[in-house]
Amino acid sequence: MPAQSQAQQKAAGAALSAKRGETKVGDLKGASKEMYDSMSEAELEDLASTSHDDLPEKAGDDDKD
Repeated sequence: MPAQSQAQQKAAGAALSAKRGETKVGDLKGASKEMYDSMSEAELEDLASTSHDDLPEKAGDDDKD
């Protein structure tokens, strides 16, 4: 499942980093914390690996500056 926005891709990357023990879980906030709690490492890797070149900054943003 590819990420829907750059923000989602970045949040998944932060959650994945914590899941792997590379960063502190306590440093996570908002969506990244929820992703850490509810998704597997494989799911997070799938989202985080999405190229964000053609994604909007946030979900619902139609402008691709």
